[in-house]
Amino acid sequence: MDSTGSPHLCFPNLNSSCRRLLRPPSETVLLYTLLAFVSLLTVTLNALVIFSIYHFRQLHTPTNNLLLSLAVSDLLLGLLVMPIEGLRYIETCWFLGKLMCALSPYVFYCLVSTSLGHMVLISIVRYVTICDPLQHNSKITITNVNVCIFLCWASSIIYNGLFTMEHLENPDRFSSCHGECVVVLSRISGTVDLFVTFVGPCTVMVVLYMKVFLVARSQMRVIQSQTAATNAKAALTTKKSQGKAARTLGILIVVFLMCFCPYYYPTFAGEDISTNLSYYFILTWIELLNSCLNPLIYALFYPWFRKAIKLIFTLRTLQAHSREVCIM
Repeated sequence: MDSTGSPHLCFPNLNSSCRRLLRPPSETVLLYTLLAFVSLLTVTLNALVIFSIYHFRQLHTPTNNLLLSLAVSDLLLGLLVMPIEGLRYIETCWFLGKLMCALSPYVFYCLVSTSLGHMVLISIVRYVTICDPLQHNSKITITNVNVCIFLCWASSIIYNGLFTMEHLENPDRFSSCHGECVVVLSRISGTVDLFVTFVGPCTVMVVLYMKVFLVARSQMRVIQSQTAATNAKAALTTKKSQGKAARTLGILIVVFLMCFCPYYYPTFAGEDISTNLSYYFILTWIELLNSCLNPLIYALFYPWFRKAIKLIFTLRTLQAHSREVCIM
């Protein structure tokens, strides 16, 4: 009998079980392969960032501490959240129990908002570095950055705990049968979350990056005018650096907006955000892909990261005193 599209029970022994949509074996294998690939890629890329910054002493800087903490949150998203969200979609049933139903969305929201908070902190650090270089060393210290990292994690844990309190207390309140884990954010809650975790951080990032770009562009013009009269080659190099900086900032902002805007589509449309929405899977995975792209955007643009990867894959990090290698 062809089972394609045929409904079956998630738990055959329970009359109150939800119905399950069985997929063709080829489709199931493909989906699990894609899930494993994306999850593994996210974990691997972020693990490389973490190991590089942790291993090489020269990379122990305040800014890199932010990159390391960001990579930790993104790695956990790839390790914990992606497999669960993929399993929810592929199996069309919830087999992980009531406790995981309660904790899963809480962990998801915590890690996403923590990752977003780190991106805001990185934009602030870049702003101070470019726009207020004389105060950089006094403001951007290891202690100050570590305090900001702690506050970012703590505020995310507390905020999302309050935000998902009703679901944590009663994860079955929207479930109509066994084998279902439904999370619903009302329009009011979705609107509040939209401003707290998207509009606010997005505004800060865009404004700061635009100021950084304008200041950097002004500085480049001064340097270019000074070098143009004496060294045409140096002027050309400066122009290329300016273009690279503009492209980098543009990529940062565009990728951020592309990953986070779709998730709030139901709120913009005046609907509740629910895991039962037919397109919820797409919205969620677009947002999760940001965790895979972050190490590419924030680390691969740095020459030291490319050099660190080369040293790691050639096993030179196993040599004595490899932690002291000059990598910058």
